[in-house]
Amino acid sequence: MKIHCKSGRGGAGSTHFHRDKITSKGGPDGGDGGRGGHIILRGNTQMWTLLHLKYRKHIIAEAGHNGGSQLKTGKQGRDEILDVPLGTIAKDFETGKVICEITEHGQEAILMEGGMGGLGNWHFKSSVRQNPKHAQPGEDEKEAWCILELKVLADVGLVGKPNAGKSTFLSVVSAAKPKIADYPFTTLVPNLGVVDHRNEHSFVVADIPGIIEGASEGKGLGFRFLRHIERNSVLLFMIPVDTEDIVKEYELLRNELIQYEEHLGGKKHIVALTKADMLDEELRREMAAQLPKLDFVFISSVSGFGVEELKDKIWKVLNNLDQLDEF
Repeated sequence: MKIHCKSGRGGAGSTHFHRDKITSKGGPDGGDGGRGGHIILRGNTQMWTLLHLKYRKHIIAEAGHNGGSQLKTGKQGRDEILDVPLGTIAKDFETGKVICEITEHGQEAILMEGGMGGLGNWHFKSSVRQNPKHAQPGEDEKEAWCILELKVLADVGLVGKPNAGKSTFLSVVSAAKPKIADYPFTTLVPNLGVVDHRNEHSFVVADIPGIIEGASEGKGLGFRFLRHIERNSVLLFMIPVDTEDIVKEYELLRNELIQYEEHLGGKKHIVALTKADMLDEELRREMAAQLPKLDFVFISSVSGFGVEELKDKIWKVLNNLDQLDEF
């Protein structure tokens, strides 16, 4: 998301001289100007998207107030605080340089600094110049276009082609209610769900829009979803059992990730063969024998077959466990 940010200008310092009932020509007592308002990003766990900023393209902070008499500092300009979901990265639109990254609830990072207030004339008093008639102006505001990107923070990222059963799986194992239908790209934005597991354990799963061949080059939803995969601890490849060549499908999915970002090829992952309710036990044994090099779990989100086994496997991989008795 592209937004235009303009921080507040700093207030000017005052050139005031002390005056009262008995003093007609006192010394300098001009106060400093107030700082201009910052534009700040703040992490908020109750937010999942940046859609609330869609119609706020111009973010403008308040200017600082000028200094006053009797060494009074001008009021600081009001900061503009933007609540954003965890995983938000801010970049400079012109250079692409990362300005800040929000990963924790309540974390605040200055996206655009307000101008410093100018010094009042009392700062410039000396034995040589006892009545300085000048003060500093406030610093100019900063202004630029910024890009806000959201990279979903989740323990498990669901990876698969459109209609691989990712949204159905998420709806079964968590309270999330993603849109489900029999056409490609039903999921247009990542959906998050918290999965409860044994003895009050839990982990977060992200349903990410489906991969198609060429996604790393921007085809389909392209980069709109691939960036979210970088933040997941474990990837769950989901491939329907009725796929013509399961191994080829698995290699295609991995290749698209590697083409996008090479290190993703080394990320921990699990394979789930979905829609296993279409097969009886004998057919599952025959298929398993044809996939000796693939570590997988048969599951059916509709019947619940294999779902608990898969959750156990995910927990073990997430926590580097060898035995389930560590639960």
